[in-house]
Amino acid sequence: MSTHSMESQHQPLLDRSGPLNGFVDYRGRPVHRSSSGGWNAGLFLLGLEVAARFAYYGVSSNLITYLTGPLGMSIATAAAAANAWSGSGSMLPLVGASLADSWLGRYRAIALATVLSILGYGMLALSAVLPPLKPSECHSHSTNNSHCGPTSFQLAFFFISLYLIAIAQGFDKPCGLAFGADQFDQSDPQEYVSRSSFFNWWYFSMCTGITIAVVVASYIEDNIGWGLGFGMLSIIMIPAFIMFLLGTSTYRFHEMEKKTPFGRLGRSFVSLARTSLRVGTMRFKEEEENAENQHAKTQTVSKIEEARSILRLFPIWATSLVYGITFAQITTFFTKQSQNLDRRFTSSIIVPPAALQSSGTIAIIVFVPIYDRLIVPVMRIISKSPSGITMLQRVGTGIAVSLVTMVVAALVEMKRLKTAREYGLVDQPEATIPMSLWWVVPQFVLIGIADVFTVVGLQEFFYDQMPDSMRSLGLALFQSILGIGAFLSSILISCIDKITSSNVETWGRSTTGAGGARAPPTAVEFLESLFSLSEFFSVIGELKGGAEEQKKRNRSIK
Repeated sequence: MSTHSMESQHQPLLDRSGPLNGFVDYRGRPVHRSSSGGWNAGLFLLGLEVAARFAYYGVSSNLITYLTGPLGMSIATAAAAANAWSGSGSMLPLVGASLADSWLGRYRAIALATVLSILGYGMLALSAVLPPLKPSECHSHSTNNSHCGPTSFQLAFFFISLYLIAIAQGFDKPCGLAFGADQFDQSDPQEYVSRSSFFNWWYFSMCTGITIAVVVASYIEDNIGWGLGFGMLSIIMIPAFIMFLLGTSTYRFHEMEKKTPFGRLGRSFVSLARTSLRVGTMRFKEEEENAENQHAKTQTVSKIEEARSILRLFPIWATSLVYGITFAQITTFFTKQSQNLDRRFTSSIIVPPAALQSSGTIAIIVFVPIYDRLIVPVMRIISKSPSGITMLQRVGTGIAVSLVTMVVAALVEMKRLKTAREYGLVDQPEATIPMSLWWVVPQFVLIGIADVFTVVGLQEFFYDQMPDSMRSLGLALFQSILGIGAFLSSILISCIDKITSSNVETWGRSTTGAGGARAPPTAVEFLESLFSLSEFFSVIGELKGGAEEQKKRNRSIK
């Protein structure tokens, strides 16, 4: 929790007409509450987020299809590559946040991320269109496939393009939301409540972009062309970037400390370590009494409390890793699981596998207003807390829902494989299993509802618990949960594929996911592994709620 947060709750009166403490405009001048920030500024950032998520998920939601299709990778290799990329995009925010909080500033970091994104999506489009960059097609009936597929240069160009987008995410993911939340002054009771609501509507906007992407972009990529699909993403980012720049005069900017967050953390941990090594409290007490002035004492105590508050985040971070593993399944195994189902929506419309992800984001779009406008007000009356329920109660609820999600996914997978056996389709990788696409919709809907609780709750929690000048880093720590979860998912995939492998082709080594004598154990054992982890960590997560609840009660705004 920041020092500013603790001090603000003791202010009996709030001067709403004077300049805001700690904020300036884009020219470094003092700003006033009435002419800056708030929802007027937040709407520009929400608009950019819709476009940014549309573009990012226009690639990530259908990436495994491109990797196993034009690039000819096996499922296990493609899933590992996709998870490594998404994991990098979730780990790089630790670097991007540090640069933003100490040097660039959040505004310039968002601008840089947008430029890199436009470049990355444009290069992806070129890799799918230009003959020197486009992989040659392989045909199953051809007798000579030795010269088909991508060359080393084509793969290198493709992955450079892909990782430019990951670098852009390293700046955008922590700074976009942090800069948006900065537009609300937490010392003001009205703006504090609005800030909590902003986290909900940020995720609503994000999922709006995702929903459009997984329906529109995946359809264009699968049915019209990958070049048009990737190129469209780059073009859409341009007007969104212009809109972001137009809002510059309305934004509030935090005054930067010009110190790296990691350096500040290091100094805080050194102060904590020094006090912890004392043989008692007397020596430290004497040093406090002999300090040069009151400011020096305050600085020492502040550093110690800052280090302790950050250390208290670690159990929450570790507990939430299992959710990162579950989250990684949306764009990999959940999508691949549906590829061989009967995906006919009508007699003439076949739903792309990636488009089924929209059922989860639609669930989020529907549930966020219900949560923000119905559940929260009711819970405020019951709990007497401005946020309705505590942040960690919200996270724990989402983890419990994700546990149910993995159980449902495992049962659906068992049904899918049983149906394939009954119709003799296990060894026919390109066959359509007579099982409707609606079987997999519940697991996407459940994970969407879980996201509203867990993802938004973790975002607000890690933002709230960090000092003002380190809040981009706090959101980067949240992103690392999803990043490490993706890497752990890759490890699980590799281990299970190795354990269940034999002389015949496994589900993970196939490029289609339907064939192979070892298909049933691979997918089901993977889901059962996630089930066991979810059950274990969800119990731990429930034990963490008490401490955070007390903190929120102490911070209640009267």
